[in-house]
Amino acid sequence: MKQLLLVSYFWPPSGKATIHWPLFISKYLRNYNWDTSVLTVEEDTFSAKDESLLTVIDPTTYVVSTKPYDPFRIYRKFIGKREDEPLVASETISKKNKSLKHKIAVWIRMNLFVPDARVGWILSAPSGGKKIIAEKHPSVIVSIGPPHSSHLVAMRLSNRYKIPFIPVLIDPWVDIAYYRDFKRLSLTVRLDNFFEEKVLRTATHVIFVTNDTKDHYCRKYSFLSKKSSVCYWGYNEEYFSGVKKQPSDEIIILHAGNIFDFQNPSHLWGAIKQEIDNGKKICLRFVGTVSPGIRQAITNAGLKPFTTYVGFLPYPQVVQEMMNASYLLVCATERRHVPGKLFEYMRTGNRIIAFGDDNDEVQQLLNSTSSGIIFPYSYHCNDIFIKLQEITPLPQNALLYCRERIAQQVADIFEKIVTKTH
Repeated sequence: MKQLLLVSYFWPPSGKATIHWPLFISKYLRNYNWDTSVLTVEEDTFSAKDESLLTVIDPTTYVVSTKPYDPFRIYRKFIGKREDEPLVASETISKKNKSLKHKIAVWIRMNLFVPDARVGWILSAPSGGKKIIAEKHPSVIVSIGPPHSSHLVAMRLSNRYKIPFIPVLIDPWVDIAYYRDFKRLSLTVRLDNFFEEKVLRTATHVIFVTNDTKDHYCRKYSFLSKKSSVCYWGYNEEYFSGVKKQPSDEIIILHAGNIFDFQNPSHLWGAIKQEIDNGKKICLRFVGTVSPGIRQAITNAGLKPFTTYVGFLPYPQVVQEMMNASYLLVCATERRHVPGKLFEYMRTGNRIIAFGDDNDEVQQLLNSTSSGIIFPYSYHCNDIFIKLQEITPLPQNALLYCRERIAQQVADIFEKIVTKTH
């Protein structure tokens, strides 16, 4: 088998959603004669753990873990949390928290950690990469970001050992959406842009997970047009095998994953309350993290008695929750953003309520499965349930986006690179 070195900060038992693409793509790459070795951290101290993901890893997979040197233990102490108390992503950058400690912590995160708070991993990761390269002799190095610090690690290994390098940008880098409401020093932004451009110029090829992100980067860096591809986020078909919808006498509206203050579909909450006042039995469920601003908006709309915050669940249970829902809620941050959960949503056959401004790519995906409609955040929402009842989802069309197919696309990219470099 050909050998791949995967640089991924997150790896099981971390339950971080970012893990799913590299974890399952590397699993299916074995079908195309690629064996994966993984460089990761000893412990992800931020994310909840999902032990179920450990069963996905081939027992022969070679994994080398090094110290993360992340600041989150200090951060917990600074804001008064216990060391074993989980951090909530949507809370760490919430604008609703007006405390001085929170503001100081956010300013430090936005301005002193470049490209991100995991940059300390660069100190220990190269030694782990050296060990894998000496033992496995990989033909390609792939890095997953965010955290985009992973790309700096992979670039360093690529330069030192002359191995082709492919960064996978699951989210944008310098202008990622959650920076939009925070002021960053001009020096910080310049340094971040320097790292971004250096990585992308050095890369043999670049993979994006949305067409709009690729188009944006090709406009910013014209040299990318000849060395970049789109491989969608996708979903895992195996998790839907044998999973059946459990009956309920309520209309369940579910959001899975993180939802942040800046993703608030404010008019939706009032529309749901109106439906309840008209006699509908509706339950609003959130699996994952919910920001303080979203919680407050739901309370203000009078929906608190009808809302359940489930919190983190292992991935198989999240799939079951998706299947059980009547409607699935997804909030795209911007036009380049295709939320990863959208692919699982489409596979369920349930109707999807999407929000996003000028996001044609999400609507195109929804159209491909006839599964939902995307509304602008300013939409009044008075008739969305009537509009959604007019569509008939085609979940079988979602098979186009299963990760077995995407792994084949990735393998084809690898083969072209290896052939060219030899």
